[in-house]
Amino acid sequence: MPNITFSSPLHKDKTVYAVAGSLTNTVLTLAKDNHIPIDFGCGNGECSTCLVKVTNLSAKGPMGGPLTDREIVILKQEGKITQAEIDAMKVDDIVHTAWRLACQMVLRDEDLLIEYPSK
Repeated sequence: MPNITFSSPLHKDKTVYAVAGSLTNTVLTLAKDNHIPIDFGCGNGECSTCLVKVTNLSAKGPMGGPLTDREIVILKQEGKITQAEIDAMKVDDIVHTAWRLACQMVLRDEDLLIEYPSK
């Protein structure tokens, strides 16, 4: 089970245990279940309200599940991923950005730091 640490400038850091491998257990779901106040609007990858920065804290490989098509569109609109990074990701199947949408990122078996803004 991975350790996921949520960090925000306005809230105390909180580390929770996550179940890896679920296709429905996203970072946003984990945050809601543990009363972590990540902002979100639509909850389905059509806005950028739940944008988070993810740092892999373990040496187990690539960070989280691959980017969804919705994530790619939003991250590109927000300037968080370039076309070159998208093309490289399609070739080597490794996420090339630290920025993710919490509602789309599915957890794998790796320890992560999730940094989120607070209002």
